[in-house]
Amino acid sequence: MSVMKKKRVLFISSTGGHLSEMMKLSSCFDRYEYYIVTEKTKSNLSLRDKYGKRVSFLVYGTKDHLFSYIFKLLFNCIKSIYLYFKIHPDYIITTGTHTAGPICYFGKIFGSRVIYIETFANITTKTITGKLIYPIADLFVVQWKSMLELYPKAKFGGWIF
Repeated sequence: MSVMKKKRVLFISSTGGHLSEMMKLSSCFDRYEYYIVTEKTKSNLSLRDKYGKRVSFLVYGTKDHLFSYIFKLLFNCIKSIYLYFKIHPDYIITTGTHTAGPICYFGKIFGSRVIYIETFANITTKTITGKLIYPIADLFVVQWKSMLELYPKAKFGGWIF
């Protein structure tokens, strides 16, 4: 008798609204061997209380401070490589932004399937991360029908909220 192994899924996003959107998917977490990666801020430290060791944090960085952002981005890229090989997910699901980019590319190179959900906040313009992930995404989901004109291979998924 064979036991079906749960798929490993890595949910990753930056903090704030992108994380809020991603956490709307939490009702499906238990279907998978899931992991959550986001930026460490005071507002989301409680994720560790709720999800324990399934949560990993990257360094929070903002492009407002470009010099320090570059170093934080490099650090996060290195940590993303470590996290990817530690988790080795079958799927990477992300709502963006820059925090998710490196791990999506590592995942694509090493055989993970990438699912990108474009943010609810953009109705008529592409996000930078959307532009970067669109070419490699196995599934690219938009929350507004108007976005299908910008991303012709995308699927309309409706609103997460």
